[in-house]
Amino acid sequence: MGPQRMYSLTLWVRRLLVANLLVFLIQKTLLITPAFPAAFGFDPMKAWQQPWTFLTYMFLHGNILHLLFNMLTLYVFGPSVEDRMGSRMFLLFYLVCGLGGAALSFLLTQWAPVGTIVGASGAVMGVAVAFAWYWPNYPVFVFPLPDPIPAKWLITFLVGLDLALAWAAAGGLGDGVAHLAHLGGVGAALLYLKAQDWRSTQRERRGPPLAESSVLVSQPPRVSRGSGVPPSVKQTKRSGSDARAAAEIDRVLDKINATGMDSLTPAERKFLTEISRRKRTPPKG
Repeated sequence: MGPQRMYSLTLWVRRLLVANLLVFLIQKTLLITPAFPAAFGFDPMKAWQQPWTFLTYMFLHGNILHLLFNMLTLYVFGPSVEDRMGSRMFLLFYLVCGLGGAALSFLLTQWAPVGTIVGASGAVMGVAVAFAWYWPNYPVFVFPLPDPIPAKWLITFLVGLDLALAWAAAGGLGDGVAHLAHLGGVGAALLYLKAQDWRSTQRERRGPPLAESSVLVSQPPRVSRGSGVPPSVKQTKRSGSDARAAAEIDRVLDKINATGMDSLTPAERKFLTEISRRKRTPPKG
């Protein structure tokens, strides 16, 4: 299944776009002093003195082109990834990738010394990697190329370019771009996605929970009016079934919010379809 929300905004993509634009506006109008990026940008040599910069650096940008490139990438790839992961997990993933960019720059600062780092590139590269992970063959149009490129090859090219330029920077041929931050975001994204796959595999090996196989996936047995079952017993059975159904609905909705619709098992999809059908069917008197 391909992405359904490409080029349309989701909750946290919209909020991140607005946050980055507002910070850039403040950076270029109210707080134009060099002390602002020095206080909130990430400098590997001052990381322990300014630990908050591991997070704040990803909301600052050097110039308008830097900002536009990062926000365009987030706008193109972010909504589909947020739909797939769920909003809360997407925000966590975005921040983890940004932290990964700062962490790798900090660890390798002796190999490739850099100054103060600003920008959402590490976080945004992580989002692009997640898009290619989920939809590797989805065609992405890149101006001015006449034909679309599969997402996996586009992201592979960008990661390879960052590797080459980071190596050149280590040899004294730097271009002023924090390529290690980009690569840190890529590495954090891959670790996160592999961990998600591992957890899914472990859940599958343990087998589906009892709720998937027995809680209201099929209709409960009906009791005829003349069966002699006391009304209190009928009510008790109905209350127990309703409680299990409500618990199962909550569990499935939490899973959708955390990891997206694509993560549902066939049994869970059947369960939601059955519940939806029952809601639409009026009760018989």
